[in-house]
Amino acid sequence: MKDRSTRLLWPILGLPAIVWIVLFFLVPLYVVLCVAFGAVDPIFRTPIPIWNPLEWQFTQVGVVWDRLVGPDNFYLPAVLRTLLYVTIAVTSCLLISFPVAYFTARYAGKYRGLVLALLIAPFWISYMMRMLAWINLLQPEGLVNKVITLGGLIPLDINWLSGNPFTVVMGLIYGYIPYMLLPLFASLDRISPSLIEAARDLGATGFDLFRRVILPMSVPGIVAGSLLIALPMMGDYFTSDMLSKSPSTAMIGNLINLSIVSPGQAGQAGALLILVLLVLLVPMVLYTRSNAKAEVRS
Repeated sequence: MKDRSTRLLWPILGLPAIVWIVLFFLVPLYVVLCVAFGAVDPIFRTPIPIWNPLEWQFTQVGVVWDRLVGPDNFYLPAVLRTLLYVTIAVTSCLLISFPVAYFTARYAGKYRGLVLALLIAPFWISYMMRMLAWINLLQPEGLVNKVITLGGLIPLDINWLSGNPFTVVMGLIYGYIPYMLLPLFASLDRISPSLIEAARDLGATGFDLFRRVILPMSVPGIVAGSLLIALPMMGDYFTSDMLSKSPSTAMIGNLINLSIVSPGQAGQAGALLILVLLVLLVPMVLYTRSNAKAEVRS
């Protein structure tokens, strides 16, 4: 009787999470699929979902595919631009967060909680408010240009808010860097100080210590943090809209948002969303498989 109750305990505890995933992920995903593989009303240009998978149409998917790889590859530049922006932003977040997380984990001592709170506190403010603050700073007469031009003494005319890729990437880094910092801190904090001391006793230099001990043991945090920020970055449209509003910096998220508000293009937005999901599914599956293999070895 006890064994039976133990076997039923974990499924019962996991039931709320399963219901949550079904209601708020699988059901909306199915609706998106029905819209993407559905039809369009010829008069009102509204989407007509097809709920029966056996009757799905591939017209909207074909349009998206043609705009990606066909002669009218309207979507391809935005897709490549998104991959480039996300790669640069994730790498920059890692380079900035790693020393901060290592210092907090190794040298903050009993104040590590306070240090983490101070690092994360500014990001409790609304994302929109923080982007609006950057708009004020980056205006032609804003504080950034005043500092760069030494109050107008140097004749430089830098327009940060009109199709500047650096501004969009900077916005992505600023918006998502806390979500890289926390997994890195958790990973580095689990490294035993005795391992570091043992490596030093064996004659390891600072670089060898980092390469042979710290970096390999922080890989789970690096991968988790990279995935955690790369996934929402791929679908981000708000940052580019706020800090650029230019087609030259549009990302996949901007194409999806534009398709949703355009008459008759909701199916194309769904097809683009499926494309993003498939692209993101590959690293997630690889990460899950690598973790499973590591647990088997251990």
